[in-house]
Amino acid sequence: MTDKPLEVGDRAPDFSILDGDGNLVTLDGLRGKTVVLYFYPRDNTPGCTKEACGFRDRYADFQANDIVILGVSTDDAKKHAKFTQKYDLPFPLLCDTNAELSTAYGVYGLKKFMGKEFMGINRTTFVIDPDGQIAKIYRKVKAEPHPADVFADLVSKA
Repeated sequence: MTDKPLEVGDRAPDFSILDGDGNLVTLDGLRGKTVVLYFYPRDNTPGCTKEACGFRDRYADFQANDIVILGVSTDDAKKHAKFTQKYDLPFPLLCDTNAELSTAYGVYGLKKFMGKEFMGINRTTFVIDPDGQIAKIYRKVKAEPHPADVFADLVSKA
């Protein structure tokens, strides 16, 4: 966890990480574009699938507005590749296998589910502006309506 939670207006933590296809993705390489960086717990789980498919279904609209979508979980490249192929996801899924990126963004921590405690990603989305500043943070995301909400928020500001 970071010392203090990230807030709107903070500089987004830089990253250099591989996606599910083995391509290196860097925040620096995305300067000049709006980036939707969404953190989700696991590939192929019900909520995560709904969220990913929601971003997929609106992908052309995001692209038309020069907005980059990046999904992040602690799954490895093999799991990401299967998930991407199964649901025809057109955007990169980043392999945060050591939870370094999710820790830098303050979304990796203790979770509770069905009486068990474990470490994992809390579903959170960051919108990063073209200058690398955090423009919006969505915490405690509801997976299904979330992609539409993000898109509506971004285009209403345009």
